[in-house]
Amino acid sequence: MGAPQHEDVDTVDVDLYDPGDGSIPVFRWRQAGQALATRRQLREMGLRPGGQSPVARIECRGGRRFAWLYRIDLAKPKLPMTLAKELALDKAMAARQTCPKCGRRYHHVLPLKTLGSCLECHDGTPADPASYVTSAPAHRLAA
Repeated sequence: MGAPQHEDVDTVDVDLYDPGDGSIPVFRWRQAGQALATRRQLREMGLRPGGQSPVARIECRGGRRFAWLYRIDLAKPKLPMTLAKELALDKAMAARQTCPKCGRRYHHVLPLKTLGSCLECHDGTPADPASYVTSAPAHRLAA
């Protein structure tokens, strides 16, 4: 006995990159294949989506968590970090890491939305001196 023959069933060739009906393919965990990657996976490869739209979606935890998938062959190289970008990122992180009451800049993000300050200023919990740097006063001299 051989495999059953199904000559009356029409086969459909499916292109994952163009579903045709406007829907986007959904994959389960570890089923997307090698041609697609998430943003985080692209970043690890030194790539970025480069303006392309997601071509699929990967779901895990029963569909409660998902990530968009992009084609690796259309991805572009990451843009290099410039001094201006580095300065802007440091400024943004300083705003999240500096206590507005004592002026210390911690090596971690402070709970400013909930507590409004570091733990030491909020409830007196002593901070480890290795976890922060004291801010030096800004120079206000005219050049």
